[in-house]
Amino acid sequence: MGTPERRSRSNESDRELRALFLAAREKLQESTTRSVPGIALAAVGGFGRGELCLGSDLDILFIHSEQFDNENLLTFVNAVLYPIWDGKTSSSQIPRSVDHSVRTRSQTREAARADLKVAMGLLNIRLILGDADLVASVQHDALDDWRKDSRNRLVQMRTQLNERHARAGELAYLLEPDLKEARGGLRDITALRAISMSGALDVALDRISGAEATLLNIRDALHEQSGRSRDRLLFQEQDKVALALGYSDADALMSDVAQAARDVDYLMQSTWHRLDHRGKDGLGRILKRSRTTSVGHGISVAHQEVVLDPDAVSVDDPVLGLRAAAKAAQLGLPLSLDSCVALAQGLVDGIGNLPNPWPREAREDLVALIGAGSAMVRVWEALDQEGIITTWLPEWRPVRSLPQRNFLHRHTVDRHMVETAVHAAALTRRVHRPDLLLIAALFHDIGKGGEEDHSHRGATLIEPLARRIGFNDEDTVTLRILVQHHLLLAATATRRDLNDPVTIASVTEKIPDQQTLELLHALSIADGEAAGSAAWSEWKATLVADLVRRVSAAMTGTMIAPQPELTPEQRAFSEIGALRVDVSVSESDYAIEIIAPDRPGLLSIVAGVLNLARLDVRSARTKSHGPSAVMRWIVSLDPHAPSPTAEKLHADIDQALHSHNDLERRIQERVASYSQLPSIPVPPPVVEYFVGAASDCTVFEIRSHDQPGLLFRIGDALTRCRVDIKSAIVTTLGAEAIDTLYVTEIGAGPLNDVRASEVALKLREALI
Repeated sequence: MGTPERRSRSNESDRELRALFLAAREKLQESTTRSVPGIALAAVGGFGRGELCLGSDLDILFIHSEQFDNENLLTFVNAVLYPIWDGKTSSSQIPRSVDHSVRTRSQTREAARADLKVAMGLLNIRLILGDADLVASVQHDALDDWRKDSRNRLVQMRTQLNERHARAGELAYLLEPDLKEARGGLRDITALRAISMSGALDVALDRISGAEATLLNIRDALHEQSGRSRDRLLFQEQDKVALALGYSDADALMSDVAQAARDVDYLMQSTWHRLDHRGKDGLGRILKRSRTTSVGHGISVAHQEVVLDPDAVSVDDPVLGLRAAAKAAQLGLPLSLDSCVALAQGLVDGIGNLPNPWPREAREDLVALIGAGSAMVRVWEALDQEGIITTWLPEWRPVRSLPQRNFLHRHTVDRHMVETAVHAAALTRRVHRPDLLLIAALFHDIGKGGEEDHSHRGATLIEPLARRIGFNDEDTVTLRILVQHHLLLAATATRRDLNDPVTIASVTEKIPDQQTLELLHALSIADGEAAGSAAWSEWKATLVADLVRRVSAAMTGTMIAPQPELTPEQRAFSEIGALRVDVSVSESDYAIEIIAPDRPGLLSIVAGVLNLARLDVRSARTKSHGPSAVMRWIVSLDPHAPSPTAEKLHADIDQALHSHNDLERRIQERVASYSQLPSIPVPPPVVEYFVGAASDCTVFEIRSHDQPGLLFRIGDALTRCRVDIKSAIVTTLGAEAIDTLYVTEIGAGPLNDVRASEVALKLREALI
């Protein structure tokens, strides 16, 4: 089964129709004394392309001149059609339906203008026999009208596609998909051809030639095995179709279906985006030249998509791809098709390969990509389609488009893990290590596809993967626990007696601490929600939450970050009460130590100075001692900014200490410039306080989305609340910020509960 066979069937049908046409014309000539007016028989639609599956309809059009009288015309058409309807001529194993129309040239043009289906079918019109000039004129009309009215036609077609997708679902992820109607199916390929013929833009149809052949071959086999002209691939026929096509089993067949559908859908979504934002859009307007905005080293935004700057790939920048992907996802924009192709080619040419282990920037960019929620899906899919994901993460290859033919799962294994990451991104405020949650979510089922229990196999696979990404030994152990036991809470909560101490002990012996329990709980929720209502319900969520509460009560320890410790040298200098700035370089980061006279608002001032110097804070540790505060900042440099020097930072901090209002104005201007870029929805910030967690301070913990000027706003809000920061632990993980602040009343001790509640409210207001 394949293209030659479908072409042969089409040719055979042509021969049968020609014979019937000639016989009908000869009979008509014998019955009239006048010459027979012009008439032609043409194929349209799939038959017009010359490809017929076993059970495909014969889509034909009789085109006749105005001189044909109705009686003779009816006689002629019936003479052609009745033998087909009676099944006397067809060589097909399956009875064919005939979809026919009888029209003049002008009637055909009017029908096409009124009916999108007719218009699209005529784009593939082909002469079978008869008056060639009539067919050529209809072909000219069809293409000319299609191009001239592309603005309306493409809008209509898009609406119909969306309605059909809503009815039929996604071909790649359905258990019993419709090969023709579902999203990513054969109808979409026809639509892509129609877009290409509109002249609005070039469509890379060669990218889906393999996908089309796969879907058509499977459709052919389905027709043969079922003995019917059906397009839905039911469970009971999947094994038979797989055997007929030489697949090892139905899973291998459905994997190819999924991959073909993803190929088609990827090109379709990319095409719509290009229509919307460049050249002629979907409404047929000519767009003005789009402004290009730089958003990172080697990365810009143009035509509402993230693109690589010219020649960026030619430089051996191993983090370029992840940086571009993270930026695209965080902005809620696609990564351009051309950029993905260029990145893939660069990897083939040996340019931009990630080292082992990855640099910190690459790991942070991966976390930022995953943490973008639903916006990461199309970026991840683009990278996956070009083979970039499996180059970065070879462990992804065995689960790529791997089907899960059970009713607990809606998606293939790889897409389920991506969807789990999407749900996990909505839970990042619930945990203290969002980076570990997101990585565990993306790889929790990485062990599927083998004979071994997937949780145990996944735990084995995640260790070298986590180390290669750049996680330390402690984090790697946590990730292993999360992957190995990602089903533990749900299974225990639904199958064991929660009142039995042995049940609680069975969890605590596997989960070592509160932080891991917190992460596992969030992972369980994300995994269940991604699987769907058949796997996760309010009842199960309540049971799991109850189990976590009981296990947490049985554990000891705290998740509050401890205050930093100072070296003897830092303590000694801080007693002087003078300003000192030291800068050192560590890999791609800068370590900046600042000892400054302590005062309310110092954290905000220093954070503002670093922000204006275009330094992105990765982490910070601050502690007050005597008349000074000791700060250690780890920052990365904006690619367009000058390298920081101790002298320049010293001067800027000293000036800012004396002109705070000017600093605030400049920070607000910089934040406003960032607000011009698109943004994605993110969970609201979480501000918690702990009265009594420290003997001399009140502890505030802030979990929020990282953004320009974040620390400045936090410090400024606390200053306005007239509280003093004694210690701060600041951590940026991907696009998430975790800030722990030890504060006191100015000149006094810890805050009482009422004051702490007021300050927490002001902090939330400042961050929204």
